[in-house]
Amino acid sequence: MHTPTRGQATSDSHTGTLVLTRGDVRRLLGVAECIEAVEWAFRMHAEGRTIAPGVLGAHVPGGGFHIKVAGIARGRTYFAAKVNANFPDNPRLRSLPTIQGVIALFDAESGELLALLDSIEITSLRTAAASAVAAKYLAREDAAVVAVCGCGEQGRSQLRALACVRPLRTVFAFDTDAERADRYAREMGAELALDVRPVRELAAATRGSDICVTCTPARQHFLGCEHVRPGTFVAAVGADSPVKQEIDPALMAASAVVTDLTEQCAAIGDLNHAIAAGVMRREDVRAELADVVAGRVAGRRTADEVIVFDSTGTALQDVAAAALVYQRASDQSAEDAARRGTVVELGA
Repeated sequence: MHTPTRGQATSDSHTGTLVLTRGDVRRLLGVAECIEAVEWAFRMHAEGRTIAPGVLGAHVPGGGFHIKVAGIARGRTYFAAKVNANFPDNPRLRSLPTIQGVIALFDAESGELLALLDSIEITSLRTAAASAVAAKYLAREDAAVVAVCGCGEQGRSQLRALACVRPLRTVFAFDTDAERADRYAREMGAELALDVRPVRELAAATRGSDICVTCTPARQHFLGCEHVRPGTFVAAVGADSPVKQEIDPALMAASAVVTDLTEQCAAIGDLNHAIAAGVMRREDVRAELADVVAGRVAGRRTADEVIVFDSTGTALQDVAAAALVYQRASDQSAEDAARRGTVVELGA
């Protein structure tokens, strides 16, 4: 078997499969860069320049697995398949991350397995990046107050990403675990130099906010019409399987709804529950985010309308981020060769 070495792969000459750990990904991909890559991926999708995304899920006691696939051209044409495990009780019961998984990145023209990347960092960053892209187009330009509902790892990524696209001033942190909200407020306030305040009641967080992010494992809706004021942008992030729900169907029906992928949201997102409740149809969705980014559909039409971004997560985001990480790891001109991952010969 080929002895693993550091930094042997190049984008033009493949000598094995590049294995990139979470630490490698973190060193190679920043928040702002991920936002740019995700925005570009949505634009390419609107222009028909992607391999159509797909998703397959399986539920098991305490969690579930999903496989998401898509392809995109970024110099060469890439195809990515992400396998993620999602077990919300892992941190409490096993001291393990909620999300664990791997992204397999292929050359879509030759079928070569270019890289295997840990999926935790990319999933966290690209999910938050999608919210930031949506906020860029759908939140009011003067939006400065944010409510984060769910103060776990994703809640942190969401705030970092939103701070890149809007001039944030105040953040309200809400979580059913009050101690976690307190810790989030201390740590994120210091990290981003923002006024981050823990709150004990949901309405206290949301009614005074311009942007509301829900990133929880909730299985029953908790955000309703009574919780948001006119002009609010809601990034609904947590519902990524049919059993999860965060947004009251009545709020969905009363708002302008933009999806990451409408078919997917109708199957596993908050849109799914609004359709099941009989208060929305797929045709009631204003647009997919790709069409808004490409300028085909207007996003925010009035200052007072409430807009909900139903974000179920798409492999378009994964492949765009993974391709960027791979290209950077393969750059032989990079100063830090040690950051480029480990090359292995899986077929040896």
